[in-house]
Amino acid sequence: MEGLKVWRLSSSIARPSNLRQLFGLGTSSGLVRCLDNGAAAANATNTRLPSRNRRASTSTSTSTNTSDREAVRAIRLKKVEQLRSKGTEPYGYKWDRSHSAKELQEIYKDLNNGEELDSESHHVSIAGRIVARRAFGKLAFLTLRDDSGTIQLYCEKERLLNDQFEQLKTLVDIGDILGASGSIKRTEKGELSVKVVSFSILTKSLLPLPDKFHGLTDIDKRYRQRYVDMIANPEVADIFRKRAKIMREIRKTVESRGFVEVETPVLQGAAGGAEARPFVTYHNSLGRDLYLRIATELHLKRMLVGGFEKVYEIGRIFRNEGISTRHNPEFTTIEMYEAYSDYQSMMDMAEEIVTQCALEVNGKLTIDYQGTEIQLQRPWRRETMHNLVKEVTGVDFTELEDDLKVAKDVVLKAVGLGLDSKDKSSIEACPSLGHLLNEVFEIFVEPKLLQPTFVLDYPIEISPLAKPHRRHAGLTERFELFICGRELANAFSELTDPLDQRARLEEQVRQHNKKRAEAVSVTDGTGEQKNIDEDSMYEVTLDDDFLTALEYGMPPASGMMVALWSIRLVRVPSVNGGKATEIEIFCGPCLQGVLCLGRGTWNRQVGDALDGFRQHPRCHCFSRFKDFTVTGRMPLLEL
Repeated sequence: MEGLKVWRLSSSIARPSNLRQLFGLGTSSGLVRCLDNGAAAANATNTRLPSRNRRASTSTSTSTNTSDREAVRAIRLKKVEQLRSKGTEPYGYKWDRSHSAKELQEIYKDLNNGEELDSESHHVSIAGRIVARRAFGKLAFLTLRDDSGTIQLYCEKERLLNDQFEQLKTLVDIGDILGASGSIKRTEKGELSVKVVSFSILTKSLLPLPDKFHGLTDIDKRYRQRYVDMIANPEVADIFRKRAKIMREIRKTVESRGFVEVETPVLQGAAGGAEARPFVTYHNSLGRDLYLRIATELHLKRMLVGGFEKVYEIGRIFRNEGISTRHNPEFTTIEMYEAYSDYQSMMDMAEEIVTQCALEVNGKLTIDYQGTEIQLQRPWRRETMHNLVKEVTGVDFTELEDDLKVAKDVVLKAVGLGLDSKDKSSIEACPSLGHLLNEVFEIFVEPKLLQPTFVLDYPIEISPLAKPHRRHAGLTERFELFICGRELANAFSELTDPLDQRARLEEQVRQHNKKRAEAVSVTDGTGEQKNIDEDSMYEVTLDDDFLTALEYGMPPASGMMVALWSIRLVRVPSVNGGKATEIEIFCGPCLQGVLCLGRGTWNRQVGDALDGFRQHPRCHCFSRFKDFTVTGRMPLLEL
């Protein structure tokens, strides 16, 4: 069978600089990859395309794996037919369970090896997925896994009803979901088992699970098919259980202090509260663009204007920016506001939340992070950004002149050795001393903040929503909490002066528009734009209604945002030797876009398939493709 083929835009055709521009999607490898399940489609492809554009495949592993998978599926589909022909529905409706696997393990933990409890009082009923099986003549052993753990099914031919033992041997596969009933037995080798009297196939699995020796180790597949990941790597499910515990503990902690949970709009007329690229959608009835929120801040502050004194929200945030193992376009934040308090109050709240969650999840106030023991005992270190930068780099920003160019020269002289070109460019591009201080902090200081540290008093240029510092001009009453070298929380004494707030937000819009204009380089002779920084191309809107709300009067207040995905209280397990990452806590993280055309689509000619692409709502530009170079085939189209 033929292997991988890749259609790429012919070099002879004028084309957009990348597929991201073409499809309006995330970053792309620049290839449009398509897959077919059989050689017939490959032959049709070669018939349709000119011979000068055909190239022999050099890869067979993808084809072989797909072939094996399809062969297994075909066999299991026949088993579905066999079950139905015998009057057995392979997709059941209900199963009454008496116990979970964990409950049985706990109840019968003192049962001796070789002991069997066959009385009616010890008759149990369980259900779960079969993850392992062994058969020896008239005896079979199956490992059943449910949400709580695993238990063995002990199956004897003489004990099972009717022809169920033959069904077990011929029609039950690893991955099937079974319900089973029987008595309790501990084998001579010490394995607690359900001695099965009868069983029922509740769900017939059609696709094979990853084998038990290698599991699911491919990172892309693990994240793209999280359901398979959880089956193959049970420890992954523990991450989501710990996440749920953290959510419960956060609610318990803040509500014990009198905070009220509220819900604010996800669809908003203006994307405010942060400097981030929003997702834009269109409301047909209103005839206007709306934005998925990039922060909950501005609407929570409206609640303070309306009379609430302590509010919080656990909500989903959407930012149309880069994707990595440390960033997902959608994530959950916990944001809270308290009237008549300042940012010192929020430091106490942050310590309380983190320590309580750590105790709930880990039972202790120490965690191991990549070989370093992190101490969460209170109080935590509190230090200004200026002092931390001076401590690490030797540069004292309080002594630098107001001349930005001179300041940059001093910084580059102090830290220039070993500085990569990207970081050097970032330093040179800073538009103010405040931005320069923050850039140096992020490059040199932030990765070193492993132990809990409150970084205080950020520059006013990068803190448009924070109150000016009451003692230090040019700074704000703002802190960020860092643990394990990552930002955990961001908090302010909130700006309540409506005139100052308007001036700062308008300046933020001006600075963004300037950056946006600079991102578009001078066009060349063909009119094609080059070197466009697309992350700067979005439009910033001013939330005038929020500014109007402030003019009615908001009480002095402090506020804090905690990003749930960055909480490192949960020691995310390393799965199959892989590196633990924040993205592990997402049930379905956003990855490179995949458009699956469905089974068998590619058993038609390529031309028919391309017509299907053109009809896809996110592939409106596909008709611009006029010529292709065939270099292989795959089962999906990756955008």
